[in-house]
Amino acid sequence: MLCGFAAVATTSVLSGCGVSAFSNVASSSAKPASNPQPLPTGAITAGSMTIAATTAGSFSKDFVGLAYEKQTLHLPLFTAANSDLIGLFGRLGQSLLRIGGNSVDENVWTPNGTGQTPGQIVPSDVDALAAFLKATGWTCIYGINLGGSATGATTPALAAAEVAYVTQALGSSLVGIEIGNECENYRDAGSFYQFNWTVEMFETLWTEYRDAIVAQTPNAPLAGPAAGSNVAGWTIPWGESVTKSQFSLLTQHYYRGPGDVATATIENLISTDTALTSELALLKDGAESIGVPFRIAECNSYWDGGAANVSNTYASSLWAIDMVFQCALGGVTGVNFQGGDHSHYTPIEDNFGPIIGPRPIFYGLVMAAMAGEGTLLSSELNAGSLNVTGYAVQNTAGSMSLLLVNKDATQTLDLSIALPASDQAMTSATLQQMTQLSTGASSASLSATSGVTIQGGSIAANGAFAPQAAYSLTVTGEQLSCYVPALSAVLIQLT
Repeated sequence: MLCGFAAVATTSVLSGCGVSAFSNVASSSAKPASNPQPLPTGAITAGSMTIAATTAGSFSKDFVGLAYEKQTLHLPLFTAANSDLIGLFGRLGQSLLRIGGNSVDENVWTPNGTGQTPGQIVPSDVDALAAFLKATGWTCIYGINLGGSATGATTPALAAAEVAYVTQALGSSLVGIEIGNECENYRDAGSFYQFNWTVEMFETLWTEYRDAIVAQTPNAPLAGPAAGSNVAGWTIPWGESVTKSQFSLLTQHYYRGPGDVATATIENLISTDTALTSELALLKDGAESIGVPFRIAECNSYWDGGAANVSNTYASSLWAIDMVFQCALGGVTGVNFQGGDHSHYTPIEDNFGPIIGPRPIFYGLVMAAMAGEGTLLSSELNAGSLNVTGYAVQNTAGSMSLLLVNKDATQTLDLSIALPASDQAMTSATLQQMTQLSTGASSASLSATSGVTIQGGSIAANGAFAPQAAYSLTVTGEQLSCYVPALSAVLIQLT
């Protein structure tokens, strides 16, 4: 089972970090760790992880991205002067920002407008976004109003004019133009084409807008359909109809479910998500048949801003790592986590422009990004009955990163890791740990809304981050071992 939960008997052991109960090679012949991982207290379960040399996916530098509503362009948010947000984006490297959401269809291109005006998108709004992207080194998927076509609020000509300006202003930072947002919902009561809307009608209207756009901007990069659901009945049929000659990236959204129902719980969030696995399989098969890559361009825990006391807790930190790497294993080229203002699920909280600071989920995204770009390797994880996941990345520079996520509330995992055979053996390994501890508490809590750290360091509102020195692990041949404490994630980096 790749990166899965193959069972072993649960045992209680205490072994040193240099040697696990599963290791057959004594560590005395290896150089002792100079800053060893501390010996944990409490219950310990032994487990093993075997990493193969088989490729299981890819992990690009822009894999871990963010997504915001288009209406945020009215705010002093995406500007070159917002140094706090620039610093926080920098913690994720040089990634991809999606400007989209439902407000795509609520804003109209107004070339002579004054800027930062609700209902309008004007050149100065786009210029501010372009300056922000330049300052961060990020790229962008940019959404265009389609729903307004129902009332004549927007037209193919207006869309073409907006894309022409956006293409010129963003330059190489622009990687995709999406026409409309979650268009399968246009048929809903009170929406743009209520009760009179089909995927075939969408295909016709989308092509009309697309033709107007490319007539004015022949090289405009088109993406879509930005659907929120119905992969089999909407996303793939649309892609097959317009064909890869008209667009270059298939985009889909994914949430665990609504945020205002009884099932939107921490326990549900950190449990195995079989619906995600099924959806990724459909997307992968469909995208391959069309001949284009696909991206989860909008996602988070629960929709409508998330679930209170769930989406904003430490549990979301651990869930986010799994979400990122399960998407990578499913063939996705990247994921964009939706956020903005004070919503429960936002990775970065802002006061409609000024930055308040990172939420717990942001720490999980940073941990995932710290794994670095490269090739995902197949692996088998045996952790008994514990809710533990593990992922391996063969980095482009020849190093290797391993991420382990332990969502068990009480059990530390004593993990023995077998590395793949290689002509160039790994000789050095370090470990950094993400955990949570509230003031006065003795252990981590999934329901906590603060106190998350990575290797003892907090991330400031301006992105400043000063973790403590990483722990050193002993590599013996093609084996090493470590602890993955209860309710923690660890990042091992080997060279």
